[in-house]
Amino acid sequence: MLLFFTLGLLIHFVFFASIFDIYFTSPLVHGMTPQFTPLPPPARRLVLFVADGLRADTLYELDENGTSRAPFIRNIIMHEGSWGISHTRVPTESRPGHVALIAGFYEDVSAVAKGWKENPVEFDSLFNESKYTWSWGSPDILPMFAKGASGDHVYTYSYDAKREDFGAQDATKLDTWVFDNVKDFFRHARNNQSLFSKINEEKIVFFLHLLGIDTNGHAHRPSSRDYKDNIKKVDDGVKEIVSMFNHFYGNDGKTTFIFTSDHGMTDWGSHGAGHPSETLTPLVTWGAGINYPQRVSAQQFDDSFLKEWRLENWKRLDVNQGILPVDYLNNTDLFKAESMFTNAVQILEQFKVKMTQKKEVTLPFLFTPFKLLSDSKQFNILRKARSYIKHRKFDEVVSLCKELIHLALKGLSYYHTYDRFFLGINVVIGFVGWISYASLLIIKSHSNLIKGVSKEVKKPSHLLPCSFVAIGILVAFFLLIQACPWTYYVYGLLPVPIWYAVLREFQVVQDLVTSLLTYPLSHFVGYLLVFTLGIEVLVLSFFYRYMLTAGLTAFAVWPFLTRLWTRAKVTSLSWAFFSVLLAVFPLMPVVGRKPDISLVMGAGLLVLLLSLCVVTSLMKRKDSFRKEELLVHLLQVLSTVLSMYVVYSTQSSLLRKQGLPLMNQVISWATLASSLFVPLLSSPAVFQRLFSILLSLMSTYLLLSTGYEAVFPLVLSCLMFVWINIEQETLQQSGVCCKQKLTSIQFSYNTDITQFRQLYLDDIRRAFFLVFFLVTAFFGTGNIASINSFDLASVYCFLTVFSPFMMGALMMWKILIPFVLVMCAFEAVQLTTQLSSKSLFLIVLVISDIMALHFFFLVKDYGSWLDIGTSISHYVIVMSMTIFLVFLNGLAQLLTTKKLRLCGKPKSHFM
Repeated sequence: MLLFFTLGLLIHFVFFASIFDIYFTSPLVHGMTPQFTPLPPPARRLVLFVADGLRADTLYELDENGTSRAPFIRNIIMHEGSWGISHTRVPTESRPGHVALIAGFYEDVSAVAKGWKENPVEFDSLFNESKYTWSWGSPDILPMFAKGASGDHVYTYSYDAKREDFGAQDATKLDTWVFDNVKDFFRHARNNQSLFSKINEEKIVFFLHLLGIDTNGHAHRPSSRDYKDNIKKVDDGVKEIVSMFNHFYGNDGKTTFIFTSDHGMTDWGSHGAGHPSETLTPLVTWGAGINYPQRVSAQQFDDSFLKEWRLENWKRLDVNQGILPVDYLNNTDLFKAESMFTNAVQILEQFKVKMTQKKEVTLPFLFTPFKLLSDSKQFNILRKARSYIKHRKFDEVVSLCKELIHLALKGLSYYHTYDRFFLGINVVIGFVGWISYASLLIIKSHSNLIKGVSKEVKKPSHLLPCSFVAIGILVAFFLLIQACPWTYYVYGLLPVPIWYAVLREFQVVQDLVTSLLTYPLSHFVGYLLVFTLGIEVLVLSFFYRYMLTAGLTAFAVWPFLTRLWTRAKVTSLSWAFFSVLLAVFPLMPVVGRKPDISLVMGAGLLVLLLSLCVVTSLMKRKDSFRKEELLVHLLQVLSTVLSMYVVYSTQSSLLRKQGLPLMNQVISWATLASSLFVPLLSSPAVFQRLFSILLSLMSTYLLLSTGYEAVFPLVLSCLMFVWINIEQETLQQSGVCCKQKLTSIQFSYNTDITQFRQLYLDDIRRAFFLVFFLVTAFFGTGNIASINSFDLASVYCFLTVFSPFMMGALMMWKILIPFVLVMCAFEAVQLTTQLSSKSLFLIVLVISDIMALHFFFLVKDYGSWLDIGTSISHYVIVMSMTIFLVFLNGLAQLLTTKKLRLCGKPKSHFM
């Protein structure tokens, strides 16, 4: 069985990784011939301002007094330059956003995993093609492009990373540091002949990365006065820098200015997904080669922004990365036509390289070219464009080049996804085979379904293994002659041994069919429909949280439809009450939208009240409650009180902009560190141990909470306690075993294997309950499938200085705490129902894999980027959940069975 779980884990890692090969491969193409416009550029230098995290609406809108919070930028829009909205794409994070701005293409979604590392970029960029680039700003952004550049011509000036503190007194100092250092740089250049000559060269770039707005948005929300005041300070700083540049270069008219943002931000201060508040960013340009403002009487857009911003009479020019926005250019029609032609040839060159690469590694009779852009059509379009330029038909050139770009981009996408169907089919075949094998293993080894059906043991045939060896050789040869990557061999060959293992159990399949034929058809169809409905509800809950409410409401009614109501009225009513109470949470707004510390305090008080009741109840039973255990519970109560104090104190300190107090930080980390071993000091009796685990984890969860979600683990745990009791009742009702008091049952690592029983039909329901509770634990307080659901304010009791991986780890632990509570309760369910964890876990695995197969088919690569990103994250979540279940099961066993003592030798506990 250990070998089976090890192989299963490896297979699931392969299935998990497959999504990255199928949907997350890099779109980059290398090996093109550089293309340049033959005409001289209008500017000698570019000044790029990137206001990190700036939303388009917050910049362009007027405040409550009817005035602009960025008067200089608005003056540029009305009198000097061109403006519009830049449409960014998922993931709306800093690295992909800056890559799109500076390298001119949308980086693949997997780049979010590289987020803020100091790693060299694997592509060409504007900085690399410049003569010199000087950049100022965040140490998380600048090194990416400096280390990726060829040669030594990109210079970076960054502040200390510790300045990126969400609890700092004034985050605008990050932007002030940039503006001050740029001014000092130019003052120094006047007295340094070498530097002076460099900054007077052509093809010069100055990059100012302004992080203050993003920091204030995370810390105080975009609707806050801090965020909006920061925009005003950035506007003042940009005005001073522009004036300085014009003065330094003697108003030579050779400087182009661009003001934009890498991504926006949600109302609750996060980003990463595809909400319009995250993808709509401002773009304002002026200076050399840029069009002056164009007055218009009417404009057609799908939104009402122009009226809201009172900019309906100034032409708005929206852009997407990759295609030259010729409407922004103020130059001759010949220059625009030549520039557009060069842009089209650049993208066509990528298409040709991509097609050649795919053609070289595909068998000729299997290769299907992109028919919309054949060689003859490419030649005709290029020839016609050159002819139009020669005859000065420049508008026709621009239109023709846009058509060519559109076709070339479609062709690039076609060849980029060329192997997607082949890889997808292999993964699906492997998936179905694995689910089939796991199901057969359950039926054969853990149930009585086929016992006594067939006593005949057939001699194994050599034909089956020989056939599968031949199939494996053919698949490997097919991949070899096409020079496929090694991962293709994994996806192509993995189904072979899986299906061999399935077909080896053909006798089990025959016996299963024989056994099922003895059951009434109506019963079989009914059970199948109920199981299918349950799976579909689980799948739909990923898209619609209220489906969890529907499921929990159905759970509440369940005891009243069975004989449980007549046997255990109190337990049935408790089950219904807590099911309905838990069903309320999926109907509430996603956590983090409106922080409310009073709810966290209220959750803490509920924990203290519950602790008082439980400890008082346990103290009355003097025979089972020692002073040592009382001390442990008192320590956990003290930890809860300290957590409440830290949450309140930290919130007050941050509101006063005094940062995170050191003592609060120490207490928070100490609470987190102790939460996993303090429960091991408690009694191994089921009730005491589970209650101790709840107290320890709730102390940490309070520190990570910002609102109503603090109550969620408490309600979930109450339902888990009732679940354990109600499962005992169902087992007693079926006559499988007698009911025992939870205070008399002890967790034991060395469980007597002879006490385990075979699986019954009702055990499928138990496994389904577990999966449903896990999904509820995941989505009960928010849409975790979306990156923007994470609220950085959750970790402010632990740290406020920007540290993405540490913050991510803390938020991940917050997500996993309800998981751990459910898994610990599941350990108790297995113990009290005398069921092997391996057998029940196999059913859970099958249910999870069927869900994963659903989401594999639901993955999208079309439509809005919000839909695409969510569909991919759903599959990743289910596969991660399946893999994590193995580790969470081990953690739950450790928390429930291990016993430590404050002094002396540990005692062993047996049932």
